[in-house]
Amino acid sequence: MNAQVLNDVQESFNSYNSSGLQEKLYLHTDKNGYTAGEVLWFKIYDVDGIFMKPLGLSKVAYVELLDDKQTPILQTKIAMKDGSGNGSVYIPVNLSTGNFTVRAYTSWMKNFSPDYYFSKKLSIINPLKSPDPAGKPVESVFDIQFFPEGGNLVSGINSIVGIKATDQYGKSVSFKGAVLNQKNDTVVKFEPLKFGIGHFAFKPESNATYHTVVTVAGKKITKDLPAINTTGYVMNLKDNGNQLSVTVTTNLPAQNVFVFVQTHHLIKQVESVSVSNGTAIFTLDKSKLGEGISQITIFNVDKKPVCERLYFKRPTKKLNIDAIADAPQYTIRKKVDVTINTKARANKPVAADLSFSVYKLDSLQYDDQEDILSYLWLRSDLKGNIESPGYYFKNANATVDEAADNLMLTQGWRSFAWNDVLTGKSPAFNFLAEFNGPIVTGKITNKSNDQPEKDVVAYLGIPGKHVQLSAAKSDARGRLIFNMKDFYGQNEIVAETNTVIDTNYHIEILTPFSEQFAKMTLPHLDITPAMQSTFEDQSIAMQVQNIYNGEKLKQFNQPIVDSTAFYGRPYKTYLLDNYTRFTTMEEVMREYIREANVVHTSKQFHVKVVTGVGIGFLSDEDPMMLIDGVPFFNLNKVFAVDPLKIRKLEDVPYNYSLGSSYEHGIFSLTSYKGDLGGAEIDPHAVVLDYEGLQQQRQFYSPAYATDEQASSHIPDFRNLLYWAPSVNTGVAGKTQVSFYTSDQPGKYIGVVQGITPTGEAGSQTFSFEVRPGYSSQVK
Repeated sequence: MNAQVLNDVQESFNSYNSSGLQEKLYLHTDKNGYTAGEVLWFKIYDVDGIFMKPLGLSKVAYVELLDDKQTPILQTKIAMKDGSGNGSVYIPVNLSTGNFTVRAYTSWMKNFSPDYYFSKKLSIINPLKSPDPAGKPVESVFDIQFFPEGGNLVSGINSIVGIKATDQYGKSVSFKGAVLNQKNDTVVKFEPLKFGIGHFAFKPESNATYHTVVTVAGKKITKDLPAINTTGYVMNLKDNGNQLSVTVTTNLPAQNVFVFVQTHHLIKQVESVSVSNGTAIFTLDKSKLGEGISQITIFNVDKKPVCERLYFKRPTKKLNIDAIADAPQYTIRKKVDVTINTKARANKPVAADLSFSVYKLDSLQYDDQEDILSYLWLRSDLKGNIESPGYYFKNANATVDEAADNLMLTQGWRSFAWNDVLTGKSPAFNFLAEFNGPIVTGKITNKSNDQPEKDVVAYLGIPGKHVQLSAAKSDARGRLIFNMKDFYGQNEIVAETNTVIDTNYHIEILTPFSEQFAKMTLPHLDITPAMQSTFEDQSIAMQVQNIYNGEKLKQFNQPIVDSTAFYGRPYKTYLLDNYTRFTTMEEVMREYIREANVVHTSKQFHVKVVTGVGIGFLSDEDPMMLIDGVPFFNLNKVFAVDPLKIRKLEDVPYNYSLGSSYEHGIFSLTSYKGDLGGAEIDPHAVVLDYEGLQQQRQFYSPAYATDEQASSHIPDFRNLLYWAPSVNTGVAGKTQVSFYTSDQPGKYIGVVQGITPTGEAGSQTFSFEVRPGYSSQVK
């Protein structure tokens, strides 16, 4: 019986998670505070949720900037390769001053809660626009929560209760409190250890009632404890050094209980223990637990989860980064050399993929208490705001260990429901992983009844010189999925069905961006007098940079893509300038294109494909006719095109399978301008602007290698001295990065973050000072 319960739980768990790959993103921004009119730079790291290794599954990441109402202000799509990608967004000059959220996710991550998207608060000021009036002072609202260890309070059984207090913005607050009984006698007092989180021991007595009084910022708040059950199970975990002791206490009749431990969805320990005198004790070997957060669940003999809590094991899998500038101080326009070393366990050099930023510290910037290590191994597995996650990694002592355990104690039940796991309910996956490039989704309905249509073939083309076309057949929900590899930049897309067959369909192109949002409240950005000088400096710096270097900030790298059309190498390519130019497409097709036999009957053009080997016609049906990648099913529109606007024609005189569509040959015309040669698109087609993958902007960093360059009269007011999203240290674990200071004196901080191919993550900061002054001696 015991073995059967354990086997059933394990099999159900493995089955539920077998197709549920967990993907995590971390986004490193160049800094934390910005001025409207600046460029926000970022690097994205994509890892799997089990081993935290770079994951090359998704080829597209979505990045959004949200305002305090969670309305998207900016949206962009970033190309990903081998688990990383980078990009930038220009912050509009009309954006109001305030706090914003930048978030990042993949299409696959949209199948799960938005609580597990990457998110980060950013501050943006607009010196050229009056800040929104502060309005009436908002009275603080405090949220007091109690978390019995394991999930339940049971009469007559000792329990540990976690407590957490935050304000309306999710920021921790200090407090003092007490549990009082029905006679208003104090039973126990409590206060937080760190970040508004603490715990206390409590034994509820039968036939007694309890409430709490918590004092926060001079305000007394009365709140009830969670419900006290008359019967049930209580769980208690103790750290005994190399082992964890998990005690389960119950007032129910003696029976076996089972422990199930998993770390990042990998089973670490399952065991059965008999209840004796109301108690069962499990011993867990800490060395067998995975690093990071483990979930410990207690089941009864009915396979029902009765207790659960989390345990955090500080990861030893860590990337150690040494980064130091070659001097503590510099004058303006001087070269800075930064040596970077990366090492893993046993101080062994290791190759790492890093992102590197150097920016000026001012009142707008703040110390970011989160880095790639603390995010991947802690915050990414927890819901809600986690204050200063880096605190739990930078120190290792009894106080930090207790604070980490308090954090685990106040997390409640986990992200998936055990009921779904044990009943064999399969996870619902409504979004596909984009493992081959962007996916454009649509929905097709019948115009007569507005109902989804099944098994209708539709086409999506991108007008231009690069022939890109995808075909899709609608499913039972009318959903269309178009795979568009190497789709970059802002462009028009054309979605249509073969209207020669039927014109009774309507296609709607759906947004690829997530429409689900985590529950969060951004605090108001309070403007202090000390920030006024920063506003003025930032305003001048932003305007000077845009005036003198604006064009340099608009330079983009051309993506390396396969320029071959979707049909590959054509059978023949006809460059029409190599032939005598005719004035009609009919003459061109008849006189020069050997693989086409033009038929004109009943005022309608048709083409029969002559096979390349000259043995006859391929089919009685018309081939697919394209102009700049857009299909035209009414061939009269193709033959109405001015041939002098067409540069070349490629033909594929054989049957071709285009996804869900089977084509009897392809003729592809390419215009000189990529503008369809003036052809009229079918009025039933859907034509709309659509942005593909972002083209990478080039980061501008001037060099002052000579006296002439250093003495240039062009002002250099950069407060972001350097941004490099792809720094690799190689097998030697070492590299050097160089850049030049600007005309802005002050203290600067450098931030280096990254990860190794085997998943060691880490970060490091360094600082230096830039002083006013100029020397003709160039370093």
